[in-house]
Amino acid sequence: MRAIRSFLDGLYRVSAFLAAACLMAILAVIVLQMGARWFGIAFPGSSEYAGYLMAAASFLAFAHALNSGSHIRVSLLLTALGRHRFWGELWAYSIGSAASAYMAWYAVKMVRVSLRFHDVSQGQDATPLWIVQLPVAFGAILLAIAFIDNLISIVATGSDNIRHQVVEGAHGDDAEILGRTEG
Repeated sequence: MRAIRSFLDGLYRVSAFLAAACLMAILAVIVLQMGARWFGIAFPGSSEYAGYLMAAASFLAFAHALNSGSHIRVSLLLTALGRHRFWGELWAYSIGSAASAYMAWYAVKMVRVSLRFHDVSQGQDATPLWIVQLPVAFGAILLAIAFIDNLISIVATGSDNIRHQVVEGAHGDDAEILGRTEG
């Protein structure tokens, strides 16, 4: 079981690094676009490439963000459920698993259709769409795996795989906001 956990966590981490690489590539495209404008050189499709990279970065980061506790969760509602929290989390992971699996299925279908019809982008770049849709489909598949992974984990062990990150000093800030003082 540890081998599977290590493999999945590694896969989520690699996907996050790929997302970061996409963000760096967006920066490179924007800098090249600015340089091209300054020198009067045409850079067709640069805006489209930045958009493709943004979609890839978003989808590639989803699974890692889920397991890092970065997604917006309904913790307040789950806490309010008290001893029934398990059922709330089970419901949430079931819905998340179904929705992300449905999205992944359609993302893969979109790639297959684009390949079949040799679909290209409408911009001047005429990039084959399956190339830019592939990272989105991969990220959607990883998100579905992450949700299903958490669903199985909560059923088997009673807890999910999400690492809850606490920002330093957050409790002090919350106390100030709520008008409470320490001591």
